[in-house]
Amino acid sequence: MTGLRQYVAEFVRDTEGADRATALGAQFDAGLAWVHHPEGAGGLGLGPDRQAEVDAVLSAAGRLESWERNPMGIGMVAPALMAHGTPAQRELLRPIFTAEHIWCQLFSEPGAGSDIAGLATRAVRDGEGWVVDGQKTWTSLAHAARFGLALTRTDPGAPKHAGLTAFLIDMHAPGVQVRPLRDLTGGAHFNEVFLDGVRVGDDARIGGVGEGWAVATTMLASERAVIGASVGERGSGAIALAVETWRRTGSDPGRRAELTRLWVDAEVLRLAALRDQETRAEGGPGPGGSGLKLRRALLEQRIARFALELLGPAGLVYDADAVRANGPAEGDPVWTWLQSQAYTIAGGTSDVMRTIIGERVLGLPKEPGLPRDTPWSQIPR
Repeated sequence: MTGLRQYVAEFVRDTEGADRATALGAQFDAGLAWVHHPEGAGGLGLGPDRQAEVDAVLSAAGRLESWERNPMGIGMVAPALMAHGTPAQRELLRPIFTAEHIWCQLFSEPGAGSDIAGLATRAVRDGEGWVVDGQKTWTSLAHAARFGLALTRTDPGAPKHAGLTAFLIDMHAPGVQVRPLRDLTGGAHFNEVFLDGVRVGDDARIGGVGEGWAVATTMLASERAVIGASVGERGSGAIALAVETWRRTGSDPGRRAELTRLWVDAEVLRLAALRDQETRAEGGPGPGGSGLKLRRALLEQRIARFALELLGPAGLVYDADAVRANGPAEGDPVWTWLQSQAYTIAGGTSDVMRTIIGERVLGLPKEPGLPRDTPWSQIPR
């Protein structure tokens, strides 16, 4: 398509003054949500590299919306629906993009965190549909979600990766119970979700029976790419808070060199993320996203610790009750440090990221363990 920038500029003019939800819906209908999607699915059938042109025009007009308005839906579920969903299921893409429907990811379990494929939540055939029973944990936004995408075990006698099936779950359905999990900050971004006899139709199945791992890998690769390759302006994000804290607490000259090293590391990571964006535009997310995710998690923990240490004794003071009552205390170095402790766990632990890099990027031998064809039912739990 020629004249893409002009097309986007015309869209911006035509939707000037529209409220946020209306403008996002119009953006989807115009094919400017994900230009690499087919027409009618939020795209124009163009190469994924053309999205940068769209975003540049929208950003200049102050109309570029963050994916964080619906992080699980936009960052994980949408790619899975495009890759594995039916035409009817892809109709969910529009309310995902507009954030009319918030989504959550029902993967991790008390006994299956880093090893997602070892999960035990069961989905059993019941007539024309399925009955789902189990427990999920560390589920971000489950308390606000309208739908979730759940990975379940449908064949305990198959190897653990082969016996999985993915389903769309109505989070308001009978048998779905969401309980908040308080974290170090005092907030409850995470939840545990209990699925007790939840009935779903076969039309809620994403992909084929036993093909849930393919759906999961699509989602996880997209999640890590989004986390790792999220790119802000130079000097923005965690490092901006560290610089501001350094200035506000007296600009300790003894720590200037340390702050400079952190700033340089943050800029190197930002440039690497920009390069990864270009690579992904050509071929989609790959294992390289795990490297960026790992580096970002570790660096942001270092930056958060630096900012906390600048506070001295004041860094020991924290009002968790205020966070419980009012929500996240973003901009508070103490809250930021507490929150950063989850970064090397959420979205895949750092050890898992290192394993992916070692096996899929460096070509190292696989980690020792049971043969891959071992039936799940015979794996010690």
